[in-house]
Amino acid sequence: MPQAFLCDSIRTPFGRYGGSLATVRPDDLAAIPLRALLARNPSLDPAAVDDVLFGCANQAGEDNRNVARMALLLAGLPVEVPGATINRLCGSSLDAAAIAARAIVAGEIDLAIAGGVESMSRAPFVLSKPDAPWARSQKLEDTTLGWRFINPAFKTTFGVDSMAETAENVAVDLGISREDQDAFACRSQHRAAAASDLIADEICPVAIPMRPDFTKDEHPRPDVTLEGLAALKPVVKPTGSITAGNASGINDGAAALLIASEAAAHRHGLTPKARIVGATTAGVAPRVMGLGPVPAVQKLLTRTGPTLGQMDVIELNEAFAAQALGVLRQLGLPDAAPHVNPNGGAIALGHPLGASGARLVATAVRQLHRTGGRYALCTMCIGVGQGIALILERV
Repeated sequence: MPQAFLCDSIRTPFGRYGGSLATVRPDDLAAIPLRALLARNPSLDPAAVDDVLFGCANQAGEDNRNVARMALLLAGLPVEVPGATINRLCGSSLDAAAIAARAIVAGEIDLAIAGGVESMSRAPFVLSKPDAPWARSQKLEDTTLGWRFINPAFKTTFGVDSMAETAENVAVDLGISREDQDAFACRSQHRAAAASDLIADEICPVAIPMRPDFTKDEHPRPDVTLEGLAALKPVVKPTGSITAGNASGINDGAAALLIASEAAAHRHGLTPKARIVGATTAGVAPRVMGLGPVPAVQKLLTRTGPTLGQMDVIELNEAFAAQALGVLRQLGLPDAAPHVNPNGGAIALGHPLGASGARLVATAVRQLHRTGGRYALCTMCIGVGQGIALILERV
């Protein structure tokens, strides 16, 4: 049976909302790491790529009409190379990597590029069509994040808590204090600051007007303090604990992963960096979507064999400090476990939805090689109540 190997990875810097990448269309943004990946691997014939699978959570604006296909053509891949856009919301690009790996293991393809893109700055407003002739009312929806055009039956049955409200639910249900959340967020920022030179290795430059060599993530706040975080007002309710400081950002970015069978890697002069051991998804109640990684990780460990204790690196997407702490505690891991997000996480680096999963993989593999570890676990919560997890083994 063929095995799937990660051979290379690269991403753009992650921009702040309305920041340096806000001027870049999402299809152009997605093309940047694709182009960089090909340039980094000159022995690879682009025509040999069997598929390009890119995650994208929005797809309501310039990222519509299969942004993966548009991006690969903009990046200069031949027209014969197909592409598909994957939408599992926050887990989209991690799912894209899993789908590519499964296709290789099944023997259906030999070589794929997986990844994802999100331009939350450029997410459009959308206008509903009237539901009756000559109607004089229409609804304008912001597609940047969260629910839109809500189904009344779904709202009645499951609720439509905002992302911040789901984090508040987790904090209340599990008794996670504001102080612990702020400490987690502060630690993420400081770890990212300490690892800024290491993180630079996974980033390709982006040429934009006035900044021809944009190479650093814009979201980190290295000077953050616990006192500063404690001064921020809650965003859900006056007595709540979720703040802008202990949540991930609204960001722009793209990432790409080169995944191949062993035979294809040898044939095209590629160097396998890690084997994709397996991946799973799982569901939880939408009101506590942040706990989705717990059943996803448990299912994955049961099906693949390695134990949680064998994971040398864990990249847990920090949608909110509350949900990250909830996941860690339910999995029996310390709040400040040194192998969990050792170089900071999404609270510091940002969370461009469709690109974040691929960023986790890129970061995890580099950390495995820096430390000589064997296994890495990448896991994320997903809106509407899901979790996803993927295990890598260094080679």
